[in-house]
Amino acid sequence: MASVKAVCLLSGGLDSSTCLALARRDGYQCCTLAFDYGQRHRIELDAASRVARALGATEHRVVKIDLRAFGGSALTAEIDVPKHGSVEELEQGIPVTYVPARNTIFLSYTMAWAEVLECSNIFIGVNAIDYSGYPDCRPEFIQAFERMANLATKAGVEGRTALRIHTPLITLSKSEIVRLAAELGVDFSLTHSCYDPDPAGRSCGRCDSCLLRRKGFAEAGIADTLLYAAST
Repeated sequence: MASVKAVCLLSGGLDSSTCLALARRDGYQCCTLAFDYGQRHRIELDAASRVARALGATEHRVVKIDLRAFGGSALTAEIDVPKHGSVEELEQGIPVTYVPARNTIFLSYTMAWAEVLECSNIFIGVNAIDYSGYPDCRPEFIQAFERMANLATKAGVEGRTALRIHTPLITLSKSEIVRLAAELGVDFSLTHSCYDPDPAGRSCGRCDSCLLRRKGFAEAGIADTLLYAAST
């Protein structure tokens, strides 16, 4: 298995870091890919680089694209990131932190690199249980993209590779992801989840992503070593 290559999407967050650790445990030789897409929380790129090094990625690349050209999200436009006191207060429906077509764009770049690497495996840490309701994190989206990818690439048409998109976390709760990460030896202090960190890089503790992360750690009974702002 050690010779089997995979491309892993890596944001530096808890889920993508756990996904990479799982792929490495299972013997995949992993190249990791992160995106500088104009996100307000660009600090996550530093986390992605740290995690890639710590987990033994063969190569780590950061691709720069500008989704601020379109905006439409609190992460890529001058729109306030919603803050709440608890997970129960999270808004229903798709929140304003949804970035239009983000995973479609990311996976398109990923399948291009995978084809160049003659690699049949892509790992992405999407989750459809404890998540913010983004439509591009659902199993049906991943399945549809995988079908499309095998129709869209030269390698797929020629039968040289049959691209598979691995989503090992998709049916796990956040607490289950935390426990799995702990079992895999993920250093939580290397990761970053917050959508709106302060100038010192500390997590706000009250955005959707922070609240879901904190809920997962609390339910797992495991201490989160991430640094949060003092007010949280």
